Amino acid sequence: ALVGICAGLLSGLLTQMVYACEDAFQRLPIHWMWWPMIGGLVVGIGGLIEPRALGVGYDNIADMLDGRTLATSALMLLVVKAIIWSVALGSGTSGGVLAPLLIMGGAMGAVLGGFLPTADPGFWALLAVSATMGGTMRAPLTATFFAVELTGNTHVLVPLIAACATAHAVTVLLMKRSILTEKVARRGHHLVREYRVDPFALTRVREVMTSQVESVPATMTLHGAAAFLTAPETRHPSFPVVDENRQVLGLIDPPAILRWRRAGKHRTTTLGELLAGSKVTLAFPDEYLESLSDKLLMANVSHLPVVTREGLQLIGYVGWKDLMRVRSKKQAEERDRSTLLGFGARRKIQSLTK
Repeated sequence: ALVGICAGLLSGLLTQMVYACEDAFQRLPIHWMWWPMIGGLVVGIGGLIEPRALGVGYDNIADMLDGRTLATSALMLLVVKAIIWSVALGSGTSGGVLAPLLIMGGAMGAVLGGFLPTADPGFWALLAVSATMGGTMRAPLTATFFAVELTGNTHVLVPLIAACATAHAVTVLLMKRSILTEKVARRGHHLVREYRVDPFALTRVREVMTSQVESVPATMTLHGAAAFLTAPETRHPSFPVVDENRQVLGLIDPPAILRWRRAGKHRTTTLGELLAGSKVTLAFPDEYLESLSDKLLMANVSHLPVVTREGLQLIGYVGWKDLMRVRSKKQAEERDRSTLLGFGARRKIQSLTK
């Protein structure tokens, strides 16, 4: 868990360093084409200080996993690599993320190995490599099995899962987005939480429906229905029609009344007679909103009556506004979600649909 916490903190720090450098370059009073040159200069200076920080670094990763790297040497590698990598990416120079994260994670693990209980050579470095990758890229399971495949050692699976899960939890609390999706968000594209489930797939109809629903009896005449719908106190555009057992026969709204009048239906005809044999689309309290939205679309209506599965008795009413409230609530949570410990101040990302 300690390695996971440290890896999570390192992930947050590295992400902030990359985008802090990017912001710093954008504030420079020079043309952007000079930025990579400055980034290259910083990389060159870093290479003079610590030559192992240059290149892909697979040999460095192998040395740390084999336990052949001293803590002081690993600390120097970690500091220099973090600086030149952040400046290089921030300047707009093409560069990768995976190999540098493995190097810096392994270096941190080698440093921590000098203070943690004695284990197999490279054990702490392996945990740190996997946890740093999983935390920074928000892919804990991928990082876990990557480390297992890299070493071929399945005995470390449980410690790897614990370290990666802890690192992921820390980075979620520290950062609103990962190092990968932050770049997309900064370009003005609307982004939600990376691994979010559609709220319609989690919410049932009974959670949003109106329980105290006003209905119309099937014995009401066509003339009475027209007067009821046009009365000043009527607030809803449509109403369910129910029989003596509160079973729904259909829906009435002003367009339906107008169609019946144009069809020559007599004003004393009851709604039960008019709706006899008509097909009614119903909603059930235990179904999810994703199914309800399909029903509303296919029936081309704004509201549906909610009935019990046994007896089909009216117990509620639900409409598209109820669905939109659920969506709006989730979007508000996404907009207002801020970091817990202050890594990365809240940013207002403009939506393309603004």
